[in-house]
Amino acid sequence: MDISRPDIKKKKRRQQIVVAAVALVVVAAAVVFVVRLKPAAPGVDRATIYSDTVKRGPMLRQVRGPGTLVPREDKIRLIPAETEATVVRILVLPGAKVEPQSLIMELADPKVQQELLDAQLQLKGAAAELTNTRAKLQSDLMTQKAAASTVSADDTQARLQAQTDKSLYDLGVISGLTYSASKGKSDDLKTRNDLEKQRLTLNEKAIETQIAVQQAKVEQAQALLGLKQKQLDALSVRAGISGVLVDLPHQVGEHVAPGTTLAKVVQPDQLKASLKIAETQARDIQIGQPAEVDTHNGVVAGRVMRIDPAVQNGTVTVDVELAGALPQGARPDLSVDGTIDLDRMTDVLFVGRPAFGNENSTISLFKVSADGKTAVRVPVKVGRASVNSIQVMDGLQAGDTVILSDMSRWDASEKIRLE
Repeated sequence: MDISRPDIKKKKRRQQIVVAAVALVVVAAAVVFVVRLKPAAPGVDRATIYSDTVKRGPMLRQVRGPGTLVPREDKIRLIPAETEATVVRILVLPGAKVEPQSLIMELADPKVQQELLDAQLQLKGAAAELTNTRAKLQSDLMTQKAAASTVSADDTQARLQAQTDKSLYDLGVISGLTYSASKGKSDDLKTRNDLEKQRLTLNEKAIETQIAVQQAKVEQAQALLGLKQKQLDALSVRAGISGVLVDLPHQVGEHVAPGTTLAKVVQPDQLKASLKIAETQARDIQIGQPAEVDTHNGVVAGRVMRIDPAVQNGTVTVDVELAGALPQGARPDLSVDGTIDLDRMTDVLFVGRPAFGNENSTISLFKVSADGKTAVRVPVKVGRASVNSIQVMDGLQAGDTVILSDMSRWDASEKIRLE
């Protein structure tokens, strides 16, 4: 028969409880370990990133911007319409080379031709009036001179008679009454002679004034005729300078108003680069700074000649004067890229400019480990920036390698693996 052993059963239950407790502790520890375990660093294809090494030395600060080639202001000729007219003929099309006397188009305006004829008649009338006035005044002057000459002769005769009568009076030949009459007549004629001389002088000046007035009318008529002739000549539109016709905005039969631009002629070998620089980068640009302009068919050196004081659409217009011969194919409105040298910084820590990050700020970059297998995110304080490089103020040392590519996909990771 079986003998009951309750102590063995109790011992077996105690062992089961201990085993369960140990298993529970192990499971809990595993759960805590798994929870605290950091996720594996994501892998990044090394071929898809761009990196650079931190260097120490001189750094050339530059700014860059797109732009176009435009003619210099003194090498552009805009031909305006002098009067209202109608385009009747076009002889040259845009792109053609022209000389100063090259005829570009012909206009018609009957009103100008009629006004020219009227101006010619007015000039003839003013000239005839001047001739008539001059003849009449000369005739009147001659008459007055004749009268003055008669008075002068009478004065001379009276003066001689008075001198003779004085001698006779002194000898007692004639009476004092006769001498007094002779002397009075001489004095009267002397006064008349003086007055005639003064009146003759005044009349000569008056004649000059009247002739000058009539001469001014003639000159006015000549000026009017010159203006109308110029307007008539302007109906034959000529280039005026040697260059290339770049714009001809009107067609045959079109009516144009005074001041309307008829054509635009430029000298293509006298161009400048008009660059658009971001307003945040334009503050250090100064007149005279060296620059280079890439025409995509050659690079031309130049210097900054003008900075627009206004900001338009977030950019500042900077004009660069080009030095030397332009590459083949350079023409107005050609798209170019320009680079302006701001200054050269000596003995600074710098690295290639990252995809994101402004100057004088703190940015995050992935620094590559010494074995080149991983990269860790580090904060980097940067200073002045250039087109392709930026100054490192803190966070990196010379010889460190950092990733400059856009790493926004891994913003949540502090470490990556380079594969």
